Amino acid sequence: MEWIVLVILGLIAGTLGSLMGLGGGIIVVPALMVLSGYIGILAGITPQVAVGTSLLIMIFTGASSTLAYIKQKKVDYISGSIFLIGSIPGALFGVYLNKGIEVSSFLIYFGLFIIIVSFILMIRKYLKPIKVGKKGVKREYVNDLGETVQYGFSPWLAIPIAFIVGMCSGLFGIGGGSLMVPAMILLFGFPAHMAVATSMFMIFFSAISSSISHIALGNVDWLYAIALIPGAWIGGKLGAAIGQRLKSDTLVMFLRIFLVIIGARLIWQGWMVG
Repeated sequence: MEWIVLVILGLIAGTLGSLMGLGGGIIVVPALMVLSGYIGILAGITPQVAVGTSLLIMIFTGASSTLAYIKQKKVDYISGSIFLIGSIPGALFGVYLNKGIEVSSFLIYFGLFIIIVSFILMIRKYLKPIKVGKKGVKREYVNDLGETVQYGFSPWLAIPIAFIVGMCSGLFGIGGGSLMVPAMILLFGFPAHMAVATSMFMIFFSAISSSISHIALGNVDWLYAIALIPGAWIGGKLGAAIGQRLKSDTLVMFLRIFLVIIGARLIWQGWMVG
């Protein structure tokens, strides 16, 4: 019965992670830490193992949802590849930072980080995308209504931002989507659906690099992974299918509410543990 809970957790994490471009780690990591007090097979799990196992799961969520988004023609390969130049080194640095962190500190920092992201999304309508200079990367996307949406970014700004995103991914095991999606929407003017799909494309590759490091450090519990992966794979496809039917503003609203709830829960748990 306890293993079934992990299968269901993988499904929920994969679905919401794919739907919102988060990768699912933002659900898997706190869930593993919270459930460790109630489920015997998770007793004594450390932040390092929760993060390492979560990143391994996100390889499968990322692959599953990316394949679905490719069919929908919503992945911006050029932009995603440029962002990866920063996010992959950042992910490896985040793994290094994760090594000695304590449970209570980890949960509080993670919770604060999530609430800050939610606040940024809350004020997004008052922020204007950064203007793209002559040397910037300019892109365009034709939405479902046949309208051409233009967006773009400067690689000199995007790559350092992607490095920070990757660092948070390696540190917290979240895949980086909770920062990269808002950055793409707010700073670079990406359409929300395009940002989510491109984020999942990035998460697939950055999760591979982070996972290799965590495996080398012994931070992956393979039994947890085996239970979580099937649900995560199915959830990745399910989330992409649901996302195709939601409006961009609705997607962002769900993301914001979800992040506030998770962030507050993590801070409370970290306070109680401390």
